[in-house]
Amino acid sequence: MPILNRAAELQDEVAGWRRTLHQNPELNYDVYQTAAFVADKLKSFGCDEVVGGIGRTGVVGVIRGNLGAGAAIGLRADMDALPINEATGKPYASQNPGKMHACGHDGHTAMLLGAAKYLAETRNFAGSVAVIFQPAEEGGAGGLAMVEDGMMDRFGIAQVFGMHNMPGLPVGQFAIRPGPIMAATAEFTITIKGKGGHAAMPHRAIDPIVIGSQIVAAMQTIASRTIDPLDSVVVTVTKFHGGDAYNVIPEEVELAGTVRTLKKEVAATAGERIKAICDGIAAANGASVHVDYDSNYPVTFNHAEQTVVAGDVAATIAGEAQVHREIQPLMGGEDFSYMLETRPGAFIFIGNGDTANLHHPAYDFNDEVIPHGVSYWVKLAETTLAA
Repeated sequence: MPILNRAAELQDEVAGWRRTLHQNPELNYDVYQTAAFVADKLKSFGCDEVVGGIGRTGVVGVIRGNLGAGAAIGLRADMDALPINEATGKPYASQNPGKMHACGHDGHTAMLLGAAKYLAETRNFAGSVAVIFQPAEEGGAGGLAMVEDGMMDRFGIAQVFGMHNMPGLPVGQFAIRPGPIMAATAEFTITIKGKGGHAAMPHRAIDPIVIGSQIVAAMQTIASRTIDPLDSVVVTVTKFHGGDAYNVIPEEVELAGTVRTLKKEVAATAGERIKAICDGIAAANGASVHVDYDSNYPVTFNHAEQTVVAGDVAATIAGEAQVHREIQPLMGGEDFSYMLETRPGAFIFIGNGDTANLHHPAYDFNDEVIPHGVSYWVKLAETTLAA
């Protein structure tokens, strides 16, 4: 079955919602205007329940089918933007300086609203659909907040599904895999305290910049010499702060970065090695070091049965040749992982075409994707909740 006619008819309307959201980006949990926009739309569609304030600022709409009693499934979209200055030059560009929908969450929210409107009109399923609009995906663990707020039990959600756009994948194509599809993430901050001094007399100082450089270099051996080559791990230092003058060795340096893995045990080993490397190099140089290691999002792990269902539904819309069922995992993180830890489900990528990459100032969600995404959500609900 190709794109639904009604989904194509809704494209312009949904694109209008998307561009309104794009103009008014909000960060983290502070998505009050976005959440109000979502709630107003869901109420106007005639959803049976519209509940806000879940996970602080999340919104859930419930649509009950006309084909009898049954289970409930959750369909999730994220609402928050990123702290980026937009450089698209679009007429609907961000009106909030320093904030931008650079990951397509405006498109995710709009597509799920389009699906909610369709499902509320037709109700051609048994049981109920819970459309989930989540705050704080970009580092705030809003998915965990909604789970901890009792969302799954409150709405009787038995399975849960997510979707994200993918630049570089052609419009009309989908990509998925069973098992790990996105990485677990961790963040670290390393503070090195040495002994400041004159740049011309380094023998009288303990130089934290040199020590920090040694730590950065040694951390590259975690992937190359500690972790099994068949396991995936990324250890990246993204900050190196220290010093204020040309002729002064600073007293202190701070490093920070991220670790990405596809297995819990690999994540644990990487964290242990970072601390051991820091302790050893600092001790060898007479410095002190403090490592703050914060495990963040877990692995986004697709359940086997739901992955097959999601792929099959995508194939009914796009054709089997347009569905990539064994893509390589991505080392980015995704807090839909918390929902998949509590309920079976699957996370799928939808093609955004030849656009700027995610988290780039020139990125913009491709509105041509909308009919494909709306059709996918609708057919997934009707297929999963068939009478």
